[in-house]
Amino acid sequence: MSAADLILMADRIHTLSGDRAPTAIATAGGVITALGDRADARDWRGPHTEVIDLGDATITPGLVDGHFHPVMGIGLTRGVDLSSVRTLAELRSALRGADVAPGGWLEGWGLDPNAFEGAPLTHAPLVEAVGPDVPVFLLLFDAHAALVSPKALAMAGVDGPRAFVSGASVVCGADGVPTGHLLEMEALALVRTLLPADDPAERRARLADLLRRMAACGLTAANGMDFEADSLRLFRALEDDGELPVRWRFAPFVMPGTGRDGLDAVIAQQRLAGRRWRVEGAKFMIDGTIDGGTAWLDEPDTHGESTACFWPDPRDYTAAAHLLAGHGIPLVTHAIGDAGIRYVLDTYAGLPASGVPHRIEHLETMPSELVGRFAALDVTASMQPTHCSGYIRADHSDNWSIRLGKRRADRAFRARDLRDRGARLALGSDWPIAPFDPRAIVAAARLRRPAGEPGVEPVLPEQALTARMALEGYTSEAAAAAGLTGEAGRLRPGFRADLTVFGLDPLAARPDEFAEAPVPLTVVDGVIAHRTR
Repeated sequence: MSAADLILMADRIHTLSGDRAPTAIATAGGVITALGDRADARDWRGPHTEVIDLGDATITPGLVDGHFHPVMGIGLTRGVDLSSVRTLAELRSALRGADVAPGGWLEGWGLDPNAFEGAPLTHAPLVEAVGPDVPVFLLLFDAHAALVSPKALAMAGVDGPRAFVSGASVVCGADGVPTGHLLEMEALALVRTLLPADDPAERRARLADLLRRMAACGLTAANGMDFEADSLRLFRALEDDGELPVRWRFAPFVMPGTGRDGLDAVIAQQRLAGRRWRVEGAKFMIDGTIDGGTAWLDEPDTHGESTACFWPDPRDYTAAAHLLAGHGIPLVTHAIGDAGIRYVLDTYAGLPASGVPHRIEHLETMPSELVGRFAALDVTASMQPTHCSGYIRADHSDNWSIRLGKRRADRAFRARDLRDRGARLALGSDWPIAPFDPRAIVAAARLRRPAGEPGVEPVLPEQALTARMALEGYTSEAAAAAGLTGEAGRLRPGFRADLTVFGLDPLAARPDEFAEAPVPLTVVDGVIAHRTR
């Protein structure tokens, strides 16, 4: 064995391989070269080896976020952070306190519709807060809807309903006048295209900062669920500056109405790659959201909505999926409602086998008959635990639960059922829809409530994951979802040298405590990407 580049020692190393527990690990050339005890490390050293004894720490395989929007996210998180707003009074206060240049736009993001306390979402509180002459664009927490002011609508020339290719809509009152509520991307684009453009240098700086913050909380890789706009330019520019602190796999969007030219463009994008990033996949959306009434349910929600596929003719989705899968491209499909999940599973059942499994994202409500099909079809279930713990209430008093009704709300976010039925379950954040810190997400997967809030009643606690299941969702299950079972996700000689170090043991610490655990070190490709000591 050649000399190691890096040797780490710690009281606990969870290999997730079933081996005896080592206390030392060596890496060279971006791969793990040895595992053993601290005493063995002497034999691995060379004149240039860096040796770090982390003491009473725990080393795990590097954490991988299963669902992330890096480039979209830096654009969506402009303006006032409204994620903590809980009432209309708080919304008006936040908007009045915003710093807006004369004649400029007021932007905000992260607004929870539950702040409207059951009232219709309209631009009335926006006008009350800042008057009728300020253009306002507020992105709701799910990024599938926005609330805009009358001035913004007028500037966009929107004075009534519009027809869209997808399930998007301009919500109007009984009089046909827009309420300010815009649903889904095509409708949002009517106003979003008027917003001031970000300075390219500022976007690059924000993305670089985002990646550093990801590494600082233990992430070594992520699945980027888009590759639009200036994604290629930004990631090439960052790699020109040095190595990325986080690895990336990207899946470009395939939206309703995408023709053969658009599909051929997605096929061509699969050749794009850098040293620590690559395009590998295609991202579809079969429906929208339950909160916005744009999911695809077997039966209408309590508002009579969420009854249709995002694609006007679902067969067009199926045809596009077959074409891309025929080129060996792994598919990713956003599916929220039971009808949408069923249709995607039916579509996947007819696709050719692929080296990388196809995935379904979110999976918010589904009957038991669908749970077992994931393992049977070798389809990855990709879920975001804080979507449940952060936005849903155990007493079903939230907008999401009210729209679904008790029967469907009681079969929500069935993470444990999926694992128990043999499904591969990858976990992630869906940033910027929810915060990306994996420690809090792992805790939420075990608690079914927000970490650090013991007074909050858990949502369907029988769906809680064990500590090992939660850690696997960020490591071994994430690697399997990417077709990397033989090279990542566990700590073995020859595997990727992607490592996360915690100040607490994720398999033994109480979840609320683990959510605050220090991350002294993160290693990507055998190189230290983050260090605090």
